[in-house]
Amino acid sequence: MLALAMMLATPAAQAQDLSIPYETYTLDNGLKVIFSEDHSVPVVQVNVWYHVGSKDEVEGRTGFAHLFEHLMFQGSENNDQDYFGNLQEVGARVNGTTNGDRTNYFEGVPSAYLPLALWGEADRMGFLVIDQERLDNQKEVVRNERRQRYENRPFGTSWVTLQANLFPVGHPYHHTTIGSHEDLDAATLDDVQSFYDQWYVPNNAVLVVAGDFDPATAKALIEQYFGTIPASAEPLPERVVPDTHNFEMTEEVVIRQEEQGVPYSQVWMAWPSPAIYESGDADLDLLSSLLTDGKDSRLYGKLVIEDQIAKSISAYQVSRYLDGMYVIQAVPAEGHTTDELVAATDALLAEFMEEGPTETEVSVGKVQYEAAFIYGLSTVSAKADRLNSYNFMAGEPDYLQSDLQRYLDCTPESVLQASKDTFGSPGRVVLHISPPAEAAQ
Repeated sequence: MLALAMMLATPAAQAQDLSIPYETYTLDNGLKVIFSEDHSVPVVQVNVWYHVGSKDEVEGRTGFAHLFEHLMFQGSENNDQDYFGNLQEVGARVNGTTNGDRTNYFEGVPSAYLPLALWGEADRMGFLVIDQERLDNQKEVVRNERRQRYENRPFGTSWVTLQANLFPVGHPYHHTTIGSHEDLDAATLDDVQSFYDQWYVPNNAVLVVAGDFDPATAKALIEQYFGTIPASAEPLPERVVPDTHNFEMTEEVVIRQEEQGVPYSQVWMAWPSPAIYESGDADLDLLSSLLTDGKDSRLYGKLVIEDQIAKSISAYQVSRYLDGMYVIQAVPAEGHTTDELVAATDALLAEFMEEGPTETEVSVGKVQYEAAFIYGLSTVSAKADRLNSYNFMAGEPDYLQSDLQRYLDCTPESVLQASKDTFGSPGRVVLHISPPAEAAQ
C-alpha cells in the first residue's frame, strides 16, 4: 500500500480509464432513459430515480418522500397487490430508498423478465392506487419505523438533533427524512395525492436499464409502458438551492442529552461543509482517512491507541446535493469523559492545521479511495445506481473518472485548506449523549 501510495504522490497522478458505457434518450413526456449494456451475466437491472427527497418537503408536511417510498409498493391499477410478490416469484431483488435528495426504486431480474420489471415500474408511475386504508396502514408503518430506528434505539435521536441544530429553520436539511409523528399523522389523502401528482411524473424521473438486454427491444417496451404517461400539467416546483453555506454559524452550539437505555456516553462534533462535488468535498474524505483510519491516523492513533482515552473515534464527510456536514464521532474509554475527548480532539485538529498532512498520508488516502472506486463497480446493480446518481448529482451519467480524478488531484495543501475552511470557524454543533447517571460528569 505504501509503495503504491508513493507512486501516486506525484502531481501528474491520473485515474485509470474508468467509465460505464451508456446511451441516453428522452421520451416525449420528459422521462429520461439511460441504457448500459453488460452481457457478462444474464441479469438486468431496472433503476428509477425520482428527483424528490425530504429537502423538497414543506413545513408541516415532513416525511412525505419517505412515506411515498412505502406507498409505491402497495399496488397500482393493473398490479393491485404487494409489489414484491410477482417479482420475487421470478427471483428478483427489489427495493427502494429515500434520502434528503432523491427517492429510488430498483429491481434486479433474470434477463427474460425485463418486461415484467418495466411494466411494474410504469404502472406505479402512472397509475398508483392511493386510498385511505393504504395510507393509514403505511402511516403507521412509517411511524413504527421512526420509533424503532430513532426513539427506541440507543443514540437514535442523534442525527435528528444534529441536523436540526446545524441547519437553520427553513433550510432543506433542517429535518430528517423520516419526518415527524405530527406531520405523518396529519397527512390527508388529498395531501398525499397532491404530492404524488406533483413529483411522481415522467419529467421528474430517470430510468436506467443496465445489464443483459437488447436495446431495441427495451426501447419498444419503454415506449409501450411509459410513453402514454402524461408529464406534469404544471412546471415542476423550483427547488430551493441555497448558496453553499448561505447560513453562517458563528458560535458553537453545545447540547447535552440524558437518554434512558444508552449503554455509555458518546459525543458528536458537526461542522457545515461543502456539498457533493464542490471544492473541498474530496479533500474532506481524504482528511477523514488520515484522521481516523488505522493505528497511524492522527486521531485514532493518538486517542485510542496511544493515550487510550477513547474506545472509538470516526470522522466522515456527509456529501449532499445542497450542503454537506462534517462529523467526528467518539466514545470515551472507561474513566474518561466526552468533554475530555472534545478538548483532546480540538487540540489535535489545531496541531494538524499548523503543520498540515504529509505527502504519504494523502497518497495512502488516494490509494484507498481508488481501490474503493474499482470495487464499487463489481456489480451491474452498482453501475446502474452510479449512472443515476451521477446524472442527478453531477449532471452527467458517466462522471466516474472525473469523480475519481478529483481525489487524485488532492494535495497536502488542498487537504490542509479544506480542514481550515471547516474547522477554522467557531460555528459547529457538539452533541453529548449520556446515561442519566453520567450526564452531570
